[in-house]
Amino acid sequence: MTDPVLIEVTRNGQVESRHCGMVAISDANGGLVAGIGDFARPVFPRSAVKALQALPLVASGLAEKLGLGAPEIALACASHSGEPAHVTTAQGMLARVGRDENCLECGAHWPMNQDAMRAMARRGETPHAGHNNCSGKHAGFVCLACAAGHDPAGYIDPDHPVQQQVRAALVRMTDTPHEPVNRGIDGCSIPTYAVPLESLARAFARFGSGERMPADYAQAARVIRNAVAQAPFMVAGTGRFDTRVMERFCDRVFMKTGAEGVYCATIPERGLGIAVKCADGTTRASEAIMARILSALLARDDDERAFLDDLAHAPLTNWNTITVGALRPADALNDALARIS
Repeated sequence: MTDPVLIEVTRNGQVESRHCGMVAISDANGGLVAGIGDFARPVFPRSAVKALQALPLVASGLAEKLGLGAPEIALACASHSGEPAHVTTAQGMLARVGRDENCLECGAHWPMNQDAMRAMARRGETPHAGHNNCSGKHAGFVCLACAAGHDPAGYIDPDHPVQQQVRAALVRMTDTPHEPVNRGIDGCSIPTYAVPLESLARAFARFGSGERMPADYAQAARVIRNAVAQAPFMVAGTGRFDTRVMERFCDRVFMKTGAEGVYCATIPERGLGIAVKCADGTTRASEAIMARILSALLARDDDERAFLDDLAHAPLTNWNTITVGALRPADALNDALARIS
């Protein structure tokens, strides 16, 4: 099946380029509310499932035992920008179990936030693993290992007790096998598993509704959603799409980006999960797709709709800050949403 065009990029009113993709919107039972493109095709969700990967830490009671609050739990779900608050929060998580950033196995990179990166460069500093956008997730893994009495060394290995617990959570939420045959290695070196897009949508419907989940997972999902609603900055950072949307809608929506054009979200009040994959891996397109979906399914008033529509029609500016074009949702996306909203 050919994935349809979902986002068009215009310049002076003319379509300059197009982004194809697929979308699945599901309830917790797997009832497909909408499907666009080849939504049964497996995709690597990458960082979009970090909240599901955090379930064992919270469901086990170890997060509470360690005194991890909303900022720390939100950071465990984050692809953060490496701003000072992100780095110090990750370091604080590790300190709870007597560790520091040297035990993180995610690798180091410069902060994604340009201001934070330039400030470090001016001070002559070099990045460490705490600046990695996945350091919060990895700090959560180290906390889980240490609090459960395991040696955290090698926690990125598929056979480590931490990854065994994480894999079990992903299997339980998606109803999809996570085996070597569909396993890859993520950018931060942990295992990532290709699963059908529709399975991801179903998993996030469960994450948002608590339906079809064990009681401890359902409670953990509520804790995670509440933590992110209280501290949306920790999930992404200044000016980032995830942070902006969740600052606006609080606990009415949970969303998380993943690499290569993946986005997952849940709208708890509607019991729906959403999974998006932009075929060419472009984040700008997956953000616009998600904004258009949320506008159709979440917005209640004109101000909310305008906020989301502005994100779905994001302007393009040149180096002189002149607006030269914009993104816009294409007919295939608009028509599918019109049938369900």
